Amino acid sequence: MPLRLFNTLTRREEAFVPLAPPKVGMYVCGPTVYAPPHIGNLRTFVFADVLHRYLEWRGYDVTFVMNLTDVDDKTIAGARAAGVPLRAYTEPFVAAFFRDLDRLGIRRADVYPRATEHIPQMIALVERLLSRGLAYVAGDGSVYFSIARFPEYGKLSRIDLSGVRPGERVAVDEYGKDDARDFALWKAAKPEDEEVGAAWDTPWGRGRPGWHIECSAMSMAYLGETLDIHGGGVDLIFPHHEDEIAQSEGATGKPFVRYWLHAEHLLVHGAKMAKSLGNVYTLDDLLGRGVRPSALRYFFLTAQYRSKLNFTWEALEAATEAVDRARRTRARLRSHPGSPRPDPALPPWLDARAEAALAAFRAGMDDDLNTPVALAALHGFLPEINARLDELGQRPIDEVERRAALDALERMDQVVGFLALADAEHDAAHAELAAWVEERLREREAARRARDWARADAIRAELAARGVVVEDTPQGPRWRWRG
Repeated sequence: MPLRLFNTLTRREEAFVPLAPPKVGMYVCGPTVYAPPHIGNLRTFVFADVLHRYLEWRGYDVTFVMNLTDVDDKTIAGARAAGVPLRAYTEPFVAAFFRDLDRLGIRRADVYPRATEHIPQMIALVERLLSRGLAYVAGDGSVYFSIARFPEYGKLSRIDLSGVRPGERVAVDEYGKDDARDFALWKAAKPEDEEVGAAWDTPWGRGRPGWHIECSAMSMAYLGETLDIHGGGVDLIFPHHEDEIAQSEGATGKPFVRYWLHAEHLLVHGAKMAKSLGNVYTLDDLLGRGVRPSALRYFFLTAQYRSKLNFTWEALEAATEAVDRARRTRARLRSHPGSPRPDPALPPWLDARAEAALAAFRAGMDDDLNTPVALAALHGFLPEINARLDELGQRPIDEVERRAALDALERMDQVVGFLALADAEHDAAHAELAAWVEERLREREAARRARDWARADAIRAELAARGVVVEDTPQGPRWRWRG
């Protein structure tokens, strides 16, 4: 069965056929670095990660690019309010973005281009559009794309622009133009732009790029003039992705993207996220409430990426239990006694179930990244593992059978990624607890030297309550975990 993806451009699922297999060029819109990512952003980034992982799992050679929007109205306003240059303002939010990626087990893209480091490419793209008569320079030095000169405008979003008359002005337009439908490719510099270092010289005057031109220039700089896949949140379909198509295809005369993929909104307790509702959460907010990143990652996968997903604390608790259940079953399988030869009385059958689970997992993922079906394949395999171990009792499991089952879990987790992330969390927590034990033992030794036996005994009792057994030896205290 081929991998099939829902293409927003055609509004149907299509077999995925890259332009130059096995190579795949994939671009996903990244964060605007004026604030830490919220969990709605993180859902989109996990979706992109699963897509990236699954394409590689299927044998494709993926070049993955995700941009960092570090110059726009919001970043400039933030820098001015903070009284610092643009780069100094955005840098902490870039760091916060990468920290969240790592904590969620999101594999890095090949390139994270920053808009401010690709100004020459943007200027060159605007010049191409001007030379082809698809853009014009306004009186203030801003440059606009003329939608009237690109008849295919609206083919992605299927928006009807007939209600907006050419030449009509709109009050919210900050830059002035002749046609309300046109969008800015380049914005003439204002004093506040100059104040924070967000202005560059061009043949038509000083200014800064429009938001849409940034992604077109950066994506084509790394992936060529036709991309295999372009993704992002559903909120970017219009105007951002629609405008990307217009300016990119207008400049090159070639199809810009073969497959457009969009992730749906994350709801919070049934409502869209809004500061006024107090339901905009960051990863740090959740960690402060004791949420494990592996549980959040798992939760994001419980709905197919094109479906809305409702965040609740109860759903996170269920995700935590699902992660723990998978880890417990895998640990039981790993620790069961093994033998290089199967028991003739109980011939192996788990290896065949492992193969079936992998096939079901792949079928789910091939169906437009249907992660709930893929997770069901993984979780359906867990009771079969337990059933086999129950059947064996104290008798050893055939090592080939065990290896097949563990390999199947590992193969599935190469895509969904929550088991490896939970393992890393466990290891980090174990290391942190071990450091605490060593510190408490040093305090206990100090109490013993001071002949403060009550204090020393209290520390020993505290350690025992955390499952630590202390043995005093002539060489000093030794400790181990109970059990």
